[in-house]
Amino acid sequence: MIEHYFTCPYCWENISMLLDASVNKQTYIEDCEVCCNPIQIITQFIDSELTVFQANSIEQ
Repeated sequence: MIEHYFTCPYCWENISMLLDASVNKQTYIEDCEVCCNPIQIITQFIDSELTVFQANSIEQ
Protein backbone atom coordinates (compact mmCIF):
# COMPACT_ATOMS: atom_id res chain seq x y z
CA MET A 1 0.00 0.00 0.00
CA ILE A 2 1.19 3.48 -0.80
CA GLU A 3 -0.23 6.78 0.41
CA HIS A 4 -1.11 9.19 -2.39
CA TYR A 5 -2.19 12.83 -1.98
CA PHE A 6 -4.52 14.56 -4.44
CA THR A 7 -7.07 17.37 -4.69
CA CYS A 8 -10.76 16.57 -4.43
CA PRO A 9 -12.51 17.58 -7.70
CA TYR A 10 -15.48 18.92 -5.68
CA CYS A 11 -14.20 20.77 -2.59
CA TRP A 12 -10.55 21.27 -3.70
CA GLU A 13 -9.22 19.99 -0.38
CA ASN A 14 -5.94 18.08 -0.38
CA ILE A 15 -6.74 14.53 0.77
CA SER A 16 -4.81 11.28 0.99
CA MET A 17 -5.73 7.77 -0.05
CA LEU A 18 -4.07 4.39 0.39
CA LEU A 19 -3.53 2.66 -2.96
CA ASP A 20 -2.89 -1.04 -3.46
CA ALA A 21 0.20 -1.41 -5.67
CA SER A 22 -0.39 -5.17 -6.02
CA VAL A 23 -3.30 -4.50 -8.44
CA ASN A 24 -2.02 -3.28 -11.83
CA LYS A 25 -5.16 -1.40 -12.94
CA GLN A 26 -8.18 -0.30 -10.95
CA THR A 27 -11.24 1.88 -11.39
CA TYR A 28 -13.52 2.40 -8.42
CA ILE A 29 -15.63 4.96 -6.56
CA GLU A 30 -14.66 6.36 -3.17
CA ASP A 31 -16.23 9.21 -1.22
CA CYS A 32 -14.19 12.30 -0.37
CA GLU A 33 -13.28 12.22 3.32
CA VAL A 34 -14.00 15.98 3.57
CA CYS A 35 -17.14 16.68 1.50
CA CYS A 36 -18.44 13.09 1.07
CA ASN A 37 -19.01 13.43 -2.69
CA PRO A 38 -18.25 10.35 -4.85
CA ILE A 39 -14.93 10.39 -6.70
CA GLN A 40 -14.04 8.02 -9.53
CA ILE A 41 -10.49 6.81 -8.87
CA ILE A 42 -8.41 5.36 -11.72
CA THR A 43 -4.98 3.90 -10.95
CA GLN A 44 -2.34 2.02 -12.86
CA PHE A 45 0.88 0.55 -11.51
CA ILE A 46 3.87 -0.80 -13.41
CA ASP A 47 6.39 -2.73 -11.31
CA SER A 48 4.75 -1.32 -8.14
CA GLU A 49 5.27 2.25 -9.37
CA LEU A 50 2.20 4.47 -9.76
CA THR A 51 2.07 5.51 -13.42
CA VAL A 52 -1.55 6.73 -13.73
CA PHE A 53 -3.75 8.41 -11.13
CA GLN A 54 -7.01 10.20 -11.90
CA ALA A 55 -9.60 11.53 -9.47
CA ASN A 56 -12.72 12.50 -11.40
CA SER A 57 -16.01 14.00 -10.32
CA ILE A 58 -19.09 11.96 -11.16
CA GLU A 59 -21.95 13.53 -13.11
CA GLN A 60 -25.06 13.52 -10.97
